[in-house]
Amino acid sequence: HGETFTGGRLTPHRKTRCVRPGTRQRSAAKGRAVVDLPARTESMLSNAQNQSLFASSAGQFSPFYPRPTLQIKKNAITDDYKVTSQVLGLGINGKVLEIFQKKTGDKYALKILQDCSKARREVDLHWRASPCANIVRIIDVYENLYQSRKCLLIVMECMDGGELFSRIQDRGDQAFTEKEASDIMKNIGEAIQFLHAINIAHRDVKPENLLYSSKRPNALLKLTDFGFAKETTSYNSLATPCYTPYYVAPEVLGPEKYDKSCDMWSLGVIMYILLCGYPPFYSNHGLAISPGMKKRIRMGQYEFPNPEWSEVSEEAKELIRTLLKTEPIQRMTITEFMNHPWINQSMEVPQTPLHTSRVLKEEQDTWQDVKEEMTSALATMRVDYEQIKIKAIADSTNPLLTKRRKKASNTLADPKSAAH
Repeated sequence: HGETFTGGRLTPHRKTRCVRPGTRQRSAAKGRAVVDLPARTESMLSNAQNQSLFASSAGQFSPFYPRPTLQIKKNAITDDYKVTSQVLGLGINGKVLEIFQKKTGDKYALKILQDCSKARREVDLHWRASPCANIVRIIDVYENLYQSRKCLLIVMECMDGGELFSRIQDRGDQAFTEKEASDIMKNIGEAIQFLHAINIAHRDVKPENLLYSSKRPNALLKLTDFGFAKETTSYNSLATPCYTPYYVAPEVLGPEKYDKSCDMWSLGVIMYILLCGYPPFYSNHGLAISPGMKKRIRMGQYEFPNPEWSEVSEEAKELIRTLLKTEPIQRMTITEFMNHPWINQSMEVPQTPLHTSRVLKEEQDTWQDVKEEMTSALATMRVDYEQIKIKAIADSTNPLLTKRRKKASNTLADPKSAAH
């Protein structure tokens, strides 16, 4: 595109003279001032709390030794990587591009975040979590100007295997079993266990953030997107209401503060979908929370309807009930989750074929609506997750919601049709 990252700023292809960091120069191409980034030997990402972990005999994670400090690179990312225009995905706070390391030719994913305190916190927490095999790994971080904006460029491993539920949906005639659901939940649990051990709550555990490393059958499932992750200690409970509605814990919908237990609620919702193919708190309003759906979440009102649940083990249902407790204090911890017989498979988890693949396939259009509405909701709900303001459903101009509003208005005369 005739552009390159040089010396921490984006300029046309040309030789540039060295200038003292922090000084101003004129851009011959644009005729405007460009501020060189001041050199910083220490970054917000450098802190003594970065840790690698080991599992104790009690099944809990403990601090072992500090992680090497992340060094943010100041040179142009294009010195080391070939940056393409291929968009791999859209995260909460930035787009993800396909890039290739020049030395090896290996493919990676590049996430571009406008540099600010929130972006640095996201990278900080994601970096600390990177040693976990079930969390997408950060390779490098650069501080450059991109499109005239000061940005953080995060190089991550590329997850070519796609999303969790897309993989299940595409299985065709091959049955998805309860045993496989158990294996998947254990993998997700390992990521959450790692995070909670270093006092990080992810706060956005949802299917779209669970990706496979490759298309191989034995590919690793990994958690990504730390845009809402927050450090939590006994002195810092999580009081910021940011969430994706289908996977939101009930206390987030009310005035109560919330903590790591909201991740456990999300595990319960994901486990529910894995075992049947649809979420427990379904609404005809897509992902915009209707009053009825909000009430059901707050009251913990859900069922295990037949035929999808008729053959699912009671142990699995009981585990879901424990995860979806409306009172956070009653919800199981991640350690209890990992020690549950259905997860650690001290019991023989049945190889029962589930309806999940069929339901996901049949409801493919609905599932796409869910994802589209989620994208729209994220754009309005998650502008600033320190001072979040959720747009009222009545004020939404989302096309999907508008379409459903019209459909609902046409059925108001028929109470049975209007019920949801």
